[in-house]
Amino acid sequence: MHVSETGSAPGAAAALLKLGFAKGQIVQEFGYDADVDNDLRFDIEDVVGADLEDEDFKDGADGVVIWYRDGDDDLVDLMVDGLTKLFDQGYVVLLTPKAGRAGHVDASEVEEAASTAGLQTGGQVAISHDWVAIRLMPPKGPRR
Repeated sequence: MHVSETGSAPGAAAALLKLGFAKGQIVQEFGYDADVDNDLRFDIEDVVGADLEDEDFKDGADGVVIWYRDGDDDLVDLMVDGLTKLFDQGYVVLLTPKAGRAGHVDASEVEEAASTAGLQTGGQVAISHDWVAIRLMPPKGPRR
């Protein structure tokens, strides 16, 4: 587990497991940019035991991570893109800057985008010094 000056916490592993990350999963990442918390990325990779796949990854994934800031591309589109890559029982974790940080996204915007994309929010976790994680769950049952 990484302990970083950017604030990825020692309890990050437990929080990542709670969000759905587990050993052996394939996790695809959307929205990577220079401001992401690389220590958090490394923590996710440590938990799943593999590198994160980028946006160009063509196969299915067990989980999707979306880094999103106010002003980025359309959040609904990113959520739908992430959903199309998921295996059944897959999950999406949205990472947004904490309140008071540049790029903060209002919770009502996340709720509205999730609802439009056919997802439900499953709670928010302060995952690092600058980022919060929100688990998004697709409807129950197999996807088409």
